[in-house]
This record gives sequence, C-alpha cells and structure tokens, in this order.
Amino acid sequence: MPPSSTCAPKPARVFTDTERQALHDVIAHRRDVRNEFLPDPIEPSLLRRILEAAHRAPSVGLSQPWNFILVRDPARKADVKAIFDRANDAACAMFPEARQSDYARLKLEGIEKAPLNIVVTCDRRRGGQVVLGKTQNPEMDLYSTVCAVQNLWLAARAEGVGMGWVSIYDKAELSALFALPENVEIVAYLCLGHVSDMFDGPELEARGWARAESLDAAIMEEDWQG
Repeated sequence: MPPSSTCAPKPARVFTDTERQALHDVIAHRRDVRNEFLPDPIEPSLLRRILEAAHRAPSVGLSQPWNFILVRDPARKADVKAIFDRANDAACAMFPEARQSDYARLKLEGIEKAPLNIVVTCDRRRGGQVVLGKTQNPEMDLYSTVCAVQNLWLAARAEGVGMGWVSIYDKAELSALFALPENVEIVAYLCLGHVSDMFDGPELEARGWARAESLDAAIMEEDWQG
C-alpha cells in the first residue's frame, strides 16, 4: 500500500494543565468494582464512547486483534457465574489454610449484579501469518488487547461507570460457553455498570488482604537490581 499524502506528522497537541490533571485524576481514582453496581443500564451512546476509547488502543502492526462480546442475558450471566464459582472454590483451596476463611469473605466478581458484562477477546490470527512487530514476540497481540482493556477501564471511570475485571474462571469452559473459535483467546471478562460508591484505594488493601507498594520499590536503573 503506497503511503498516503496526508501521512506526514503534524505538530503535537499540547494539553492544558487542567486536561493533564484530569487524566491523572482518572488514573488515580480507577478502581476494580465488584459489589457497588447499580441496576441501571448503560446508555447506548455512553457505551459507544467507552468502546471507542478501547478501540483506539495501540496494537502491534495495527492489527487491532480484539473483539468485544456484550453480555446482558441473565441466563448467560448465571452460566458464567457457575463457572466462576467452581474456579473460585478451587482457588480458595490453593491458599494456606489460615488464609482460606479470609479469601472466602472476599467479593471477587460482579457478574450477575452488573448490568453489562463484556468478554474481551484476542484473535491470534488477526493481521495474517506475519504481523509487523510479532515476528520475534508473538504475544504482542495479547499485550495490545490488554491496552484496549485499560483504555476501556479509564474511559469508563471518566464517564462515571464502574468496571471489574474477573480473572477466576476455567478458560476452556468460558471459551466453550461463548463458542469461541480455536484461534480466539479470552483476555478479559469485565463487569460494567453505574455505581453507588467506590473505595478510596484498592479494595484488597482496605480489606487487609494485600498492601500496595510504593513506586520507588519498582524502579531500577540500567539492569535488574535484585
């Protein structure tokens, strides 16, 4: 494909102090919502804006490997909840016995409470057999799809919509439930809806399950400083 006559770079937009601060505020106030969902449906135009933000995510080779399966049917959600429950019971048993009672008290999903669930998938064949940027790192399409999830999450928060990411499920069971082709992989199962309240910080920290580390603990210079 020959280059377009309009493909030359243009002066980069400079954002105002207010715009920059708004972005940092949204990031700081993003939360994983599990139990605070309201039953009100998400308006179609609002949902479209959130999905457009996800679709603008960067992708390896401009392959845009994602799809978004919108789930509203209570019966379908109940099937997903059953898959979660089986996996969650198995997960609980993996923790030391002293922590299992704490684990059992955690609310780790909002599958049936949230008015909308979204299955975010990655088509591992999107873009063809050879995709620019995947030649040495074939997992880059999965990372691209995660970028779409993060865009979706931040856009939802900016719009006053809560989101929770459910990660406790058997992949084979969930893929079969949604009739996914062999080349399509689930990257995220999301619960979305308007919310009544949100935690000030990470819920797992508020409930004493884990503690967030400082940025300084994650920064290294030049190489791995173990």
